[in-house]
Amino acid sequence: MGLTVALSSLLLAACNNGGTPGAAAETDTTTSGSINISVDETFAPILTSQVDTFQKLYPAAKIQASYKPEEAAIQDLLSNKARVIVVARQLSAAEKGSFDRLKLVPRAVKLATDGLAIIVHPSNADSLLTTAQLRDIFTGKTAEWSQISGKKKLGAINVVFDANRSSTARYVQDSVTRGAALTQRVFAAKSNPALLDYVATHPSAIGIIGANWISDRDDAAVQRFLKKVRVVGISSNPNPQKADDYVQPYQAYMALKTYPLRREVYLISREARAGLGTGFASFAAGNKGQLIVLKSGLVPAVGQTRIINTNKL
Repeated sequence: MGLTVALSSLLLAACNNGGTPGAAAETDTTTSGSINISVDETFAPILTSQVDTFQKLYPAAKIQASYKPEEAAIQDLLSNKARVIVVARQLSAAEKGSFDRLKLVPRAVKLATDGLAIIVHPSNADSLLTTAQLRDIFTGKTAEWSQISGKKKLGAINVVFDANRSSTARYVQDSVTRGAALTQRVFAAKSNPALLDYVATHPSAIGIIGANWISDRDDAAVQRFLKKVRVVGISSNPNPQKADDYVQPYQAYMALKTYPLRREVYLISREARAGLGTGFASFAAGNKGQLIVLKSGLVPAVGQTRIINTNKL
């Protein structure tokens, strides 16, 4: 029901005549024309599939997607460089206020539930961690791998994010360190593939990456990544008793909310009419788009169900 209301809001908002003062009238339709969208680069694999599929279905549509850190994507929406963005949070009150002054009402539609995967070098035996241990690693309280396992050969822990001011770094500070400063042994790899390569070649590293980079097991690139790194099992229980208390960012664990490092993915549009951005939003949040989410290994906003006739069992 919530998604239906959100989609209806997108379409209703598209009927008003508001817009950026001085902007040229849009000429595209919901299935044709050309627009720019900005996407948190954490979601590049899944949004590339969404855009490619949409353009194959509607050859008259041209969507130019730019993949960048979350903060840059939101700035693109505010400055009208992008009519649509895909990010891992809703707009803040201050950001909504900017649209109020333009007499525009941005509309957000939930696309998926994502997980943040913790990855280490394949030689690292510390592949089971609690959220409390993660907090200590990210704040620098735990600075050596020997403080976790007692093994000294790995040395100091190096924490690696995908980019400066990225959504993964924001999530860690908001939800894991709870506002505490990050360790001084932290740096940005500048891209998600670079992050994976760094962790794959540095035994002391620990990386944080969006689950859609490693969750689609049918994707050849994902298969290559998984051969190079180890995905850590995480437990929210401070005193886990068995291996089953630790879970990885698999679809089922995110859907059941047993994987602790979860976040929501939103598509936010600033369109003031029924244009191509509205059409793409409806597609991504509709059945075909949600099937792409399902295949990617994330959790669709709309549950994809299989009906079984029990009378025949």
